[in-house]
Amino acid sequence: MSDTPTLALAKDLLSRQSITPEDAGCQDLMIKRLEALGFVIESMVFEDTTNFWARRGTKAPLFTFAGHTDVVPTGSLAHWDTDPFKPTIIDGMLYARGAADMKGSLACMVVAVERFVAEHPNHNGSISFLITSDEEGPFINGTTRVVDTLKERNEIIDMCIVGEPSSTEYVGDVVKNGRRGSLTGNLTVKGIQGHVAYPHIARNPIHQAMPVLTELATTEWDKGNDYFPPTSFQIPNINGGTGASNVIPGDLEVMFNFRFSTESTVESLQQRVIDTLNKHDLEYDLDWIINGLPFLTDTGDLLTAVVDAVDTVNQQKPQLLTTGGTSDGRFIAQMGSQVIELGPVNATIHKVNECVKVEDLEKLTDMYQEVLNNLLA
Repeated sequence: MSDTPTLALAKDLLSRQSITPEDAGCQDLMIKRLEALGFVIESMVFEDTTNFWARRGTKAPLFTFAGHTDVVPTGSLAHWDTDPFKPTIIDGMLYARGAADMKGSLACMVVAVERFVAEHPNHNGSISFLITSDEEGPFINGTTRVVDTLKERNEIIDMCIVGEPSSTEYVGDVVKNGRRGSLTGNLTVKGIQGHVAYPHIARNPIHQAMPVLTELATTEWDKGNDYFPPTSFQIPNINGGTGASNVIPGDLEVMFNFRFSTESTVESLQQRVIDTLNKHDLEYDLDWIINGLPFLTDTGDLLTAVVDAVDTVNQQKPQLLTTGGTSDGRFIAQMGSQVIELGPVNATIHKVNECVKVEDLEKLTDMYQEVLNNLLA
């Protein structure tokens, strides 16, 4: 039996070693398929990152499929049961790096649009693709740069589906209609280095920081809301000392991260941290990195279209969640766009033996096509 169009395209994409920020020809493969449908293609290369913007139509509303062709490294090949860049089907599962995150979704998007355009060549509105090779990397020259370019010429995305693996048990059981913000702080608490036997002529920054960090870790930042859990504060890295048992360190480095709801803002979190540090009379330096702002699509045509599409294919409506990390949807949402994440099961993403159920790729293609039917037919 020959492969379906979705499976054939997925295999072609998965066979390319596009470890971030490399694209390895994946975008050219997609571009050729889209050009054949009448899409106007713009290649946008920024530094080491390859992106493209493709659009069919000039009318509103502008609906976009967004995704990435880059994948994370494989790790030791000895731990893989199959070659991660030779897509292999075993017991109905397609194994390869990127199968779930997110080349499988890309194949579903392209085939869904091919089918939709064949049935509706004069569809309403416009369809576009925003594809990057920098989602798994530092996300500096990818989607955010394309969004900046579009905003400069006032080309605004109205609705967007990001193909990130949103599902948990079966495809479409969960869609992400928002994401928490992410704010990182790099704190250096300054002390005075000295001998542990003479603490009166030194100042131990670890001792000074402990009550402050305890207070920050036990603070209730907000209560969350119907869509978001309460804002969380976590310390992923802490470093101090020389390694010697008889030296009081001169400074302590602490990295902390907020995953925050729409009940808090970057400014409010920053100010509360600064107030806490100052209250304890610390001498410190503090630098901030805003990794992403929270976004939420709780109403609108896109949410209705996606929920109805999943219900049509699965005979069951999806659960709406905002859990998990960040995605490139955070950049697109800053345009005022409605943004939904709908993709495969995420159980094996970034793991060895990453895989996706072949049947799920066909269902996801149907879901994407049904969304287009609901919005633009």
